[in-house]
Amino acid sequence: MQDHHWMLKALEQAKIAEAMGEVPVGAVLVGKGVAVAHGYNQPRRSFDPTAHAEIIVLRKAAERLCNYRLPNTTVYVTLEPCSMCLGALIHARVSRLVFGAREPRSGAIVSRQRYDHIDYFNHKIEWSEGILAEESASLLSKFFESRRTKSSSCLG
Repeated sequence: MQDHHWMLKALEQAKIAEAMGEVPVGAVLVGKGVAVAHGYNQPRRSFDPTAHAEIIVLRKAAERLCNYRLPNTTVYVTLEPCSMCLGALIHARVSRLVFGAREPRSGAIVSRQRYDHIDYFNHKIEWSEGILAEESASLLSKFFESRRTKSSSCLG
């Protein structure tokens, strides 16, 4: 039940990204049952290729907690993390990851890479998937469909 609650909060963040013209991915970092940080994709707006939702919440949480290590926390994100974000989650020592939809093009947990088969990291993250997956995937599909429609309408 708590996973559903926090994933709804991550979806709210994804909708903020969408409203700003960013790919609608949102994330929330939770520790001790409280939201420590929330964020959304913003690489275009910030001119920062690393400004994925997960990176944003890690930066905010680390600053708020005055620690770059974030043990005993859970990150909720609407889309399966890429390899950059997975690496950051591991280095931050996040305990748990919950994601909504799979990312078939660059997902680093189950879709493209198989996190379970990576044995060289000294920290393992417990993970689960599928919480509000349909809602997360639908938001992304509609976003990309609207972008295709806008770009094709300019072909005149």
